[in-house]
Amino acid sequence: MLKSPRIRWAGALLGAAMLTLTGCSSGEGGGSADKVTLTYRLWDDQQKAGYEKVMAAFEKANPGIDVTIELLPYDQYWTKLTADVVAGTAPDVFWMTPTQFPEFVTKGVLSPVQADTAKYHQTVVGSFTYEGKLYGVPKDWGIVGLLYNKDLFEQAGVEMPDKLTWTADGTGTLLDTARKLTVDEGGKHPGEAGFDPAKVKTYGFASWNHYQTQWMNWVSSNGGKLVDKPFGKYVFNDAASVQALQFGVDLVNKHHVAPPATQTNPPTGKITDMFKAGRIAMFPANNALLPFVAPEATFEVGVALMPEGPAGRSVNLNGLAEAVYAKSEHPQEAMKLAAYLGTQEPQKLMADGGYAFPALNGLSQGYVDYWKAKKVDVSPFVDEAEGSTFPLPITTGFTGFETKLNQIFNEMYLGKLSPQEAADQAVAAGNATLE
Repeated sequence: MLKSPRIRWAGALLGAAMLTLTGCSSGEGGGSADKVTLTYRLWDDQQKAGYEKVMAAFEKANPGIDVTIELLPYDQYWTKLTADVVAGTAPDVFWMTPTQFPEFVTKGVLSPVQADTAKYHQTVVGSFTYEGKLYGVPKDWGIVGLLYNKDLFEQAGVEMPDKLTWTADGTGTLLDTARKLTVDEGGKHPGEAGFDPAKVKTYGFASWNHYQTQWMNWVSSNGGKLVDKPFGKYVFNDAASVQALQFGVDLVNKHHVAPPATQTNPPTGKITDMFKAGRIAMFPANNALLPFVAPEATFEVGVALMPEGPAGRSVNLNGLAEAVYAKSEHPQEAMKLAAYLGTQEPQKLMADGGYAFPALNGLSQGYVDYWKAKKVDVSPFVDEAEGSTFPLPITTGFTGFETKLNQIFNEMYLGKLSPQEAADQAVAAGNATLE
């Protein structure tokens, strides 16, 4: 997930702006005195096509309201949104993420919304709840699963186990399977005499410095915690978390079943390209990546459940919400639009179009059927969502901390810092950003 490193200092401006811009607001007046035009902002150009249909249906049912969709690339989205809030010209309704939510809700930028929270995925509901109130209509969710190259499995004569498991000592089906799928230019596997880790042709697994799809899942499935509570402090330097971090690093530097960090560390790493090129057999990824991987893949893409750790399987589920600007010039109409976007009709349309898993319970089958028609079985994502899931850290300052976190963990994956050293440094740096 991308973000603006300037969001932290901008947060201070957000607070000042919300105190002083009592008369400023968003939206245009529309073409007539009795017609309201709302602005709806998003960042995904593929989903924009679906939302054009959604807004057409909304406008048909609400002839007094027009909706203008604004599309901004993700790397510009938050900078522009922050500037617009400061100027008092933010869109009436816009997408919100769990990591950005604390900054905006604590500055009074968002309006509380009304929704029957029992009807939505609870991890999404929890991601946008502050002081007992919901500040965003649950929109959708994405979840981490294990994409894999079926052709590489077939060529190696390896069956995907019914259940992948991992333990800190290296036992479990994940490492065993990854070893069988890792082959050097001489045809040797890790652990065999003559295996050359500097000349690996294909890797069994993608282990790299990516918090959402990698080490946060290892930490949670080993009984560790990222933060002590929502809007709390970072605590992932405890023994269970450090043990999990060590496992992820060992896949790279000890077991040699994953590419070296020199090839994968952000921001220049090309791990997705390596998977698409057929150089990696198993690749943890959010289902949102499928439209960018499956159509270009020259092999059959499979989806499996993420490995179970010593504490079971626990997977990141990242939800989005439809946020309503607290200073909208048209609060009733904006709230009406946000409420509509949380209903069955639009969420089913987006699910059936293969855009996203809907946050509203009971509609996932449309998304599954869409991808089934493209010969990708995404049902493991649904199974994971029904199990133990966790959100990204919901606490102020995460977006400002993200760059530093990646810098520290890059060093860890390179072997220049031990997992304990990296976790201690990261937790200290993260907690220093809390407001």
